[in-house]
Amino acid sequence: MTTTNNVFVRYLPLLLLAILWEIAPRLHFVDPSELPPLSAVAKAWWSLLLDGEGKTWLSPFLNGSLWTNGVSSFINWFFGLGGSILIGIALGVMMAWSRTVEDVASPLVKALYPMPKSALIPVMILWLGLGAGSKIASIGLSCLLPVILSAYNGARGVDQTLIWSAQACGANQREVLWEVILPGAMPDILAGIRNAIAISFIVLVASELLVGQRGLGYLISFLGEGGVYDAMFAVVITVSALGFFADRAYLYFMRRTLVWRE
Repeated sequence: MTTTNNVFVRYLPLLLLAILWEIAPRLHFVDPSELPPLSAVAKAWWSLLLDGEGKTWLSPFLNGSLWTNGVSSFINWFFGLGGSILIGIALGVMMAWSRTVEDVASPLVKALYPMPKSALIPVMILWLGLGAGSKIASIGLSCLLPVILSAYNGARGVDQTLIWSAQACGANQREVLWEVILPGAMPDILAGIRNAIAISFIVLVASELLVGQRGLGYLISFLGEGGVYDAMFAVVITVSALGFFADRAYLYFMRRTLVWRE
Protein backbone atom coordinates (compact mmCIF):
# COMPACT_ATOMS: atom_id res chain seq x y z
CA MET A 1 0.00 0.00 0.00
CA THR A 2 2.87 2.29 0.85
CA THR A 3 4.45 1.69 -2.56
CA THR A 4 1.15 2.54 -4.26
CA ASN A 5 0.88 5.76 -2.27
CA ASN A 6 4.45 6.71 -3.14
CA VAL A 7 3.81 6.15 -6.86
CA PHE A 8 0.60 8.21 -6.68
CA VAL A 9 2.34 11.10 -4.90
CA ARG A 10 5.27 10.96 -7.31
CA TYR A 11 3.11 11.28 -10.41
CA LEU A 12 0.41 13.51 -8.92
CA PRO A 13 1.96 16.68 -10.47
CA LEU A 14 1.61 15.11 -13.93
CA LEU A 15 -2.05 14.35 -13.26
CA LEU A 16 -2.68 17.89 -12.09
CA LEU A 17 -0.88 19.27 -15.13
CA ALA A 18 -3.04 17.12 -17.41
CA ILE A 19 -6.23 18.37 -15.72
CA LEU A 20 -5.06 21.98 -15.95
CA TRP A 21 -4.16 21.49 -19.62
CA GLU A 22 -7.67 20.23 -20.35
CA ILE A 23 -9.47 22.94 -18.40
CA ALA A 24 -7.44 26.05 -19.26
CA PRO A 25 -8.19 26.14 -23.03
CA ARG A 26 -11.85 25.27 -22.50
CA LEU A 27 -12.28 28.15 -20.05
CA HIS A 28 -10.25 30.40 -22.39
CA PHE A 29 -7.54 31.05 -19.85
CA VAL A 30 -5.28 30.42 -22.86
CA ASP A 31 -6.08 30.62 -26.55
CA PRO A 32 -7.39 27.16 -27.66
CA SER A 33 -6.00 27.71 -31.13
CA GLU A 34 -2.48 27.94 -29.67
CA LEU A 35 -2.87 25.38 -26.88
CA PRO A 36 -5.62 22.87 -27.70
CA PRO A 37 -7.25 20.88 -24.86
CA LEU A 38 -5.46 17.69 -23.91
CA SER A 39 -8.40 15.60 -25.16
CA ALA A 40 -7.98 17.15 -28.64
CA VAL A 41 -4.25 16.41 -28.49
CA ALA A 42 -4.99 12.80 -27.54
CA LYS A 43 -7.40 12.48 -30.47
CA ALA A 44 -4.78 13.90 -32.83
CA TRP A 45 -2.21 11.46 -31.43
CA TRP A 46 -4.49 8.53 -32.19
CA SER A 47 -5.04 9.83 -35.73
CA LEU A 48 -1.30 10.18 -36.21
CA LEU A 49 -0.79 6.65 -34.95
CA LEU A 50 -3.28 5.21 -37.43
CA ASP A 51 -2.29 7.44 -40.33
CA GLY A 52 -0.17 6.06 -43.16
CA GLU A 53 -2.58 5.20 -45.92
CA GLY A 54 -4.18 8.62 -46.30
CA LYS A 55 -7.39 7.71 -44.49
CA THR A 56 -7.51 10.33 -41.75
CA TRP A 57 -8.17 14.06 -41.62
CA LEU A 58 -4.48 14.70 -40.91
CA SER A 59 -3.30 13.14 -44.17
CA PRO A 60 -3.04 16.42 -46.13
CA PHE A 61 -0.66 17.79 -43.48
CA LEU A 62 1.63 14.80 -43.13
CA ASN A 63 4.55 13.40 -45.07
CA GLY A 64 4.49 10.04 -43.37
CA SER A 65 2.88 8.51 -40.28
CA LEU A 66 3.90 8.67 -36.65
CA TRP A 67 5.24 5.15 -36.98
CA THR A 68 7.40 5.96 -40.00
CA ASN A 69 8.89 9.07 -38.46
CA GLY A 70 9.28 7.34 -35.10
CA VAL A 71 11.26 4.48 -36.64
CA SER A 72 13.48 6.97 -38.46
CA SER A 73 14.16 8.83 -35.20
CA PHE A 74 14.82 5.57 -33.37
CA ILE A 75 17.45 4.52 -35.91
CA ASN A 76 19.24 7.87 -35.61
CA TRP A 77 19.02 7.74 -31.81
CA PHE A 78 20.13 4.12 -31.50
CA PHE A 79 23.22 4.36 -33.68
CA GLY A 80 24.21 7.81 -32.39
CA LEU A 81 23.89 6.90 -28.72
CA GLY A 82 25.21 3.36 -29.19
CA GLY A 83 28.33 4.56 -30.96
CA SER A 84 29.01 7.18 -28.31
CA ILE A 85 28.72 4.57 -25.54
CA LEU A 86 31.13 2.11 -27.17
CA ILE A 87 33.71 4.72 -28.14
CA GLY A 88 33.28 6.78 -24.97
CA ILE A 89 33.82 3.88 -22.57
CA ALA A 90 36.86 2.62 -24.47
CA LEU A 91 38.46 6.07 -24.76
CA GLY A 92 37.67 7.09 -21.17
CA VAL A 93 39.16 3.92 -19.69
CA MET A 94 42.21 4.14 -21.94
CA MET A 95 42.75 7.76 -20.87
CA ALA A 96 42.81 6.59 -17.25
CA TRP A 97 44.95 3.55 -18.08
CA SER A 98 47.53 5.19 -20.36
CA ARG A 99 49.25 8.51 -19.69
CA THR A 100 50.03 8.86 -23.41
CA VAL A 101 46.38 8.52 -24.42
CA GLU A 102 45.38 10.99 -21.70
CA ASP A 103 47.94 13.57 -22.85
CA VAL A 104 46.67 13.34 -26.43
CA ALA A 105 42.90 13.20 -25.80
CA SER A 106 42.46 15.26 -22.64
CA PRO A 107 42.98 18.74 -24.17
CA LEU A 108 40.45 18.00 -26.91
CA VAL A 109 37.88 16.67 -24.44
CA LYS A 110 38.30 19.68 -22.14
CA ALA A 111 37.98 22.09 -25.07
CA LEU A 112 34.81 20.50 -26.47
CA TYR A 113 32.98 19.78 -23.21
CA PRO A 114 31.76 23.36 -22.49
CA MET A 115 30.53 23.77 -26.09
CA PRO A 116 26.72 23.83 -26.45
CA LYS A 117 25.76 20.45 -27.89
CA SER A 118 23.42 21.96 -30.50
CA ALA A 119 26.36 23.92 -31.95
CA LEU A 120 27.69 20.68 -33.42
CA ILE A 121 24.62 20.16 -35.61
CA PRO A 122 25.39 22.79 -38.32
CA VAL A 123 28.97 21.54 -38.49
CA MET A 124 27.83 17.95 -39.01
CA ILE A 125 25.38 19.09 -41.68
CA LEU A 126 28.19 20.93 -43.47
CA TRP A 127 30.47 17.91 -43.35
CA LEU A 128 27.99 15.03 -43.80
CA GLY A 129 25.08 16.57 -45.67
CA LEU A 130 21.36 16.52 -44.96
CA GLY A 131 20.89 12.78 -44.49
CA ALA A 132 20.82 10.52 -41.47
CA GLY A 133 24.61 10.63 -41.13
CA SER A 134 24.66 14.21 -39.85
CA LYS A 135 21.98 13.44 -37.25
CA ILE A 136 23.71 10.28 -36.04
CA ALA A 137 27.05 12.09 -35.83
CA SER A 138 25.49 15.04 -33.96
CA ILE A 139 23.94 12.70 -31.38
CA GLY A 140 27.09 10.62 -31.11
CA LEU A 141 29.46 13.54 -30.57
CA SER A 142 27.10 15.25 -28.12
CA CYS A 143 26.76 12.10 -26.01
CA LEU A 144 30.40 11.08 -26.34
CA LEU A 145 31.90 13.58 -23.89
CA PRO A 146 29.82 12.72 -20.78
CA VAL A 147 30.50 9.01 -21.37
CA ILE A 148 34.24 9.63 -21.77
CA LEU A 149 34.44 11.69 -18.59
CA SER A 150 32.39 9.25 -16.53
CA ALA A 151 34.48 6.29 -17.72
CA TYR A 152 37.69 8.23 -17.07
CA ASN A 153 36.68 9.33 -13.58
CA GLY A 154 35.37 5.86 -12.73
CA ALA A 155 38.55 4.13 -13.89
CA ARG A 156 40.78 6.65 -12.10
CA GLY A 157 38.74 6.21 -8.93
CA VAL A 158 39.31 2.46 -8.63
CA ASP A 159 41.13 1.64 -5.39
CA GLN A 160 44.81 1.19 -6.22
CA THR A 161 45.04 -1.52 -3.57
CA LEU A 162 42.70 -3.71 -5.63
CA ILE A 163 44.94 -3.31 -8.67
CA TRP A 164 48.07 -4.16 -6.67
CA SER A 165 46.34 -7.17 -5.15
CA ALA A 166 45.30 -8.49 -8.55
CA GLN A 167 48.82 -8.02 -9.89
CA ALA A 168 50.28 -9.74 -6.85
CA CYS A 169 48.03 -12.72 -7.57
CA GLY A 170 49.50 -12.98 -11.05
CA ALA A 171 46.90 -11.10 -13.10
CA ASN A 172 48.20 -9.61 -16.31
CA GLN A 173 47.32 -6.17 -17.66
CA ARG A 174 44.32 -7.44 -19.62
CA GLU A 175 42.91 -9.33 -16.65
CA VAL A 176 43.35 -6.31 -14.39
CA LEU A 177 41.50 -4.17 -16.91
CA TRP A 178 38.53 -6.53 -17.35
CA GLU A 179 38.24 -7.91 -13.83
CA VAL A 180 39.20 -4.91 -11.68
CA ILE A 181 39.10 -1.60 -13.56
CA LEU A 182 35.87 -2.03 -15.54
CA PRO A 183 33.78 -3.47 -12.66
CA GLY A 184 35.10 -0.77 -10.32
CA ALA A 185 34.32 1.99 -12.82
CA MET A 186 30.88 0.61 -13.74
CA PRO A 187 28.79 2.83 -11.39
CA ASP A 188 30.32 6.00 -12.86
CA ILE A 189 30.06 4.66 -16.40
CA LEU A 190 26.37 3.83 -16.01
CA ALA A 191 25.67 7.25 -14.50
CA GLY A 192 27.41 8.92 -17.44
CA ILE A 193 25.36 6.88 -19.92
CA ARG A 194 22.16 8.02 -18.17
CA ASN A 195 23.21 11.64 -18.74
CA ALA A 196 24.00 10.78 -22.36
CA ILE A 197 20.50 9.34 -22.87
CA ALA A 198 18.94 12.62 -21.77
CA ILE A 199 21.24 14.60 -24.08
CA SER A 200 20.54 12.24 -26.97
CA PHE A 201 16.82 13.05 -27.06
CA ILE A 202 17.50 16.78 -26.98
CA VAL A 203 19.99 16.64 -29.86
CA LEU A 204 17.82 14.17 -31.79
CA VAL A 205 14.85 16.54 -31.89
CA ALA A 206 17.05 19.61 -32.48
CA SER A 207 18.81 18.00 -35.44
CA GLU A 208 15.54 16.85 -36.99
CA LEU A 209 14.00 20.28 -36.49
CA LEU A 210 16.86 21.87 -38.41
CA VAL A 211 17.18 19.45 -41.28
CA GLY A 212 15.60 16.39 -42.81
CA GLN A 213 12.28 15.19 -44.11
CA ARG A 214 11.77 12.43 -41.60
CA GLY A 215 11.77 11.97 -37.87
CA LEU A 216 9.72 13.16 -34.92
CA GLY A 217 11.54 16.49 -34.79
CA TYR A 218 10.74 17.09 -38.44
CA LEU A 219 7.11 16.16 -37.80
CA ILE A 220 6.90 18.71 -34.96
CA SER A 221 8.29 21.42 -37.23
CA PHE A 222 6.11 20.49 -40.20
CA LEU A 223 2.89 20.38 -38.19
CA GLY A 224 3.73 23.59 -36.35
CA GLU A 225 4.36 25.46 -39.59
CA GLY A 226 1.05 24.12 -40.92
CA GLY A 227 -0.85 25.35 -37.86
CA VAL A 228 -1.92 21.83 -36.83
CA TYR A 229 -1.12 22.49 -33.18
CA ASP A 230 -3.06 19.63 -31.61
CA ALA A 231 -1.06 17.14 -33.71
CA MET A 232 2.15 19.05 -33.04
CA PHE A 233 1.64 18.80 -29.29
CA ALA A 234 0.80 15.12 -29.72
CA VAL A 235 4.25 14.53 -31.24
CA VAL A 236 5.89 16.64 -28.52
CA ILE A 237 4.21 14.50 -25.86
CA THR A 238 5.32 11.37 -27.72
CA VAL A 239 8.97 12.47 -27.62
CA SER A 240 8.67 13.40 -23.94
CA ALA A 241 7.09 10.05 -23.12
CA LEU A 242 9.78 8.16 -25.03
CA GLY A 243 12.50 10.03 -23.15
CA PHE A 244 10.78 9.42 -19.82
CA PHE A 245 10.30 5.68 -20.35
CA ALA A 246 13.81 5.29 -21.73
CA ASP A 247 15.17 6.87 -18.55
CA ARG A 248 12.96 4.70 -16.30
CA ALA A 249 13.95 1.54 -18.16
CA TYR A 250 17.62 2.43 -17.98
CA LEU A 251 17.36 3.23 -14.28
CA TYR A 252 15.90 -0.23 -13.72
CA PHE A 253 18.75 -1.71 -15.76
CA MET A 254 21.28 0.21 -13.64
CA ARG A 255 19.84 -1.13 -10.42
CA ARG A 256 19.88 -4.69 -11.71
CA THR A 257 23.42 -4.33 -13.01
CA LEU A 258 24.76 -2.90 -9.76
CA VAL A 259 22.88 -5.25 -7.44
CA TRP A 260 26.19 -6.96 -6.64
CA ARG A 261 27.32 -3.82 -4.80
CA GLU A 262 24.63 -4.34 -2.19
